[in-house]
Amino acid sequence: MLKTALRNLLAHKARQIMTLLAVCLGVAFVSGTLVFADSSAEAHRAAASKSFADIAVTVTAKEPPPGAAAHQQTSALDDALARKLAAVPGVAAVRPSVDGTAALNAADGTPLRVDPGANPAAAYVPGKDGKDSRYPLAEGRAPKNSGELAVDRGTAAAGHFRLGDTITLATDGPAMTKRLVGIVTTEDTRVTAGGTLALFDKATAQKLFASPGHYTGIDLSAAPGTDQFALSRRVTGMLPADRAEATTGAAQAAQQAILVDTLTRGYEKLPLVFAGVSLFIGSFLIINTFTMLVSRRTREIALLRAIGATRRQVSRSVLLEALLVGLVASAAGFLLGLGIASVLPGILSTDGNTLPQGPLVIGPRSVVAALGVGVGVTVLAAWLPSRRAAKVAPIEAMRTTDQPPSAKRSRIRGLAGLALLVLGAGVLVSLSGAKDASEKNLQNAMAGCALLVAALIVLAPVLVSPIIRLTGRLTGRFGITGHLAQQNALRDPRRTAATAATLLISTALVAGLAVIGNSTGQALDRQAAAGLGADYVISSPPMTGVDPAAVRRVADTSGVRTASAVTDSTLSTGGGVREISGVDPRTVHDVMKLDFVSGSAKDLGPGRIAVSSTLARANGVTTGGQLNTALGRNQEFRKYTVVGVYKDNPVAHDALGARTEVAHDSYLPGSVQRILVRTDGGAVSKTTEDRLRTAVGNSPLLKVQDREQFVHEAAGTMGDLLTLMYGMLAIGIVIAALGIMNTLAMSVAERTREIGALRAIGMDRSGIRRMIRLEAVTVAAFGTLLGLAGGLFGAWAVGSLANGALPQYSLALPWGTLLLVCLLSLAIGALAAAVPARRAAALSPLEAVAET
Repeated sequence: MLKTALRNLLAHKARQIMTLLAVCLGVAFVSGTLVFADSSAEAHRAAASKSFADIAVTVTAKEPPPGAAAHQQTSALDDALARKLAAVPGVAAVRPSVDGTAALNAADGTPLRVDPGANPAAAYVPGKDGKDSRYPLAEGRAPKNSGELAVDRGTAAAGHFRLGDTITLATDGPAMTKRLVGIVTTEDTRVTAGGTLALFDKATAQKLFASPGHYTGIDLSAAPGTDQFALSRRVTGMLPADRAEATTGAAQAAQQAILVDTLTRGYEKLPLVFAGVSLFIGSFLIINTFTMLVSRRTREIALLRAIGATRRQVSRSVLLEALLVGLVASAAGFLLGLGIASVLPGILSTDGNTLPQGPLVIGPRSVVAALGVGVGVTVLAAWLPSRRAAKVAPIEAMRTTDQPPSAKRSRIRGLAGLALLVLGAGVLVSLSGAKDASEKNLQNAMAGCALLVAALIVLAPVLVSPIIRLTGRLTGRFGITGHLAQQNALRDPRRTAATAATLLISTALVAGLAVIGNSTGQALDRQAAAGLGADYVISSPPMTGVDPAAVRRVADTSGVRTASAVTDSTLSTGGGVREISGVDPRTVHDVMKLDFVSGSAKDLGPGRIAVSSTLARANGVTTGGQLNTALGRNQEFRKYTVVGVYKDNPVAHDALGARTEVAHDSYLPGSVQRILVRTDGGAVSKTTEDRLRTAVGNSPLLKVQDREQFVHEAAGTMGDLLTLMYGMLAIGIVIAALGIMNTLAMSVAERTREIGALRAIGMDRSGIRRMIRLEAVTVAAFGTLLGLAGGLFGAWAVGSLANGALPQYSLALPWGTLLLVCLLSLAIGALAAAVPARRAAALSPLEAVAET
């Protein structure tokens, strides 16, 4: 039986190529993703280890305890402590540091990347040689006074800076300007990953990020032969226990490794989704291929049974063949996966987060996963065809034609598919009135969608005849070739259904996600637009703020009618932490579109708040009632009178309070997080935007957005969902093309004499090619129609849950995307038929008719 399996594999190697490619794609995604994750983690560690290579111990300041004395509020890290640590036995060198963050404007005045984690700033602290080894100078010199600045090469390139340029930047306050005097290189992963770096002279950095004469950290390098843990204990004994602590370089490296592992796990998610989809869809191609192979070898299998082969031996022969195919596909997929791993950093770096480069790391889990996935999926997919092969009776060898499936089996399939359809549709319909996007309902919706797709797959052979007869009205316009194409597709409903299954699944997924994504995006647009009355929004990053003096400057800007300051803070209730916006009751209605169910904002004041409908329901309060809560940093709960309930509004957040009270208890007392600006006549222009930027000091920390920009950002671009959607569409189309090509190739081989007869009675080669292409388009149309039906129904049911969390949600069909899916599916059917059609047209009529 081993020889039989090898002979069959070699005899039908051309027909196995499509199966190999389908499995190869899935294996490539899995192994490529794992290799990429391992390689990225190693590259991160290698880059980080350079930062800790000469650091044995780092001394940092502890947070002062609440109510600490004035002297404890000042960092203990100063020059006196640095000299004291330099005298500790085993310390080779002491290198103080002053670290913080700073955002920069590019040369054209637009902010560079603003992200506190990706905008490090530090002091350039020269050693005895006058250089700071952490930041080697590439051009110019180090900053020497408060008016000078140095940046790294990447920042200089991104901002289009040259030596001598004046750069506008901000730390956590008003913007400032400094002259660029130096360009350095750095191996800090935050910077090499697309961030910016700003370097100041020591005194300026201390003033900005610590206090004059003090540091944020002191790095110690160890003398040769000194154990860093022993050195850490000696250093700890020299520190004020309540104000400073020592951490070994090894501990810092371990912390960095944890961060790296967390980061790289996130890189795996999307590619692994593609891998799962490709393997799931590919399994149908494998099942179809082996089913057709078994069907073509019915007489051969029957003869084996007649001469003594047992059912188990026949089944093992088919599974062994699948095992060999899986091994070859795994090997090829692993090699392709290495290519995927090498290009993924470039793909995932498109948002400005440049990933560190390094050699590919091939770990054991990547190899094991490639073999396990490739072999496992192939063997499992071949299990059903192997059972079918084992059931072939010896008497089958006496028959000259294939036997159609029994009526009993067709009825069982129909009943099973109908039961799944009723169950899946029932689950989805029952959720359509839930309007509650709870985790349980979402899980039920996913289960219902899965049942619906399974039902369509099971019912597909039953639906082939009515649907293809319906589409046959279109193919019939091509004359006899269209009629023959329709009959060929109807000849074996199970084969047609299995071939179309790949398109059915991918189309259902893409159509469903496209509808949900489009509907959600439009709903978020409407929600953001409905809540905003201002023409411009000026906002700051979290835990920073807008200079309160800038509010007056904005109000005095030409063309501005109203400038309303908003302080954002937290609101703690028994149900969790919510967001509250501190506003001016006199101007809030001019800049926010508030729809009050009861009460109004005019009564806001000390001890009085307004709440959203969701917060009111969650806490069982109404206008005139009281809500027990705590504002911001104030941990003391007190009762606030509810003066109004308004419909949910993302601009107003969960509650509204008087700005004076909210700002007093916020984590940044007296701060302003947003300025909502109403212009004369709703004027929006580049000139107005430039005036507003000037009014806020051109600070790179602040975002100045007009209404359209704000709404677009609030709604989001649905980027991840669109990436997932189009990725799955691409995978589905590729595998569907392989499946159609494989099916048609085998179909042409089976119909050699038939095609020869058609050629003998006068059909030309172009007619043969047209017939094969129309058959492929018919199969593709069948799968696409079923997929669209399932995807749209699932999107309708799941969308009702979104309506509960997003009242503005309504079903919005993305007609362009759906039309594109249909056209791509039909086009891929026609393209997949190119090779089989050419092969069929090339058959010699006499040789084909004479074939036995």
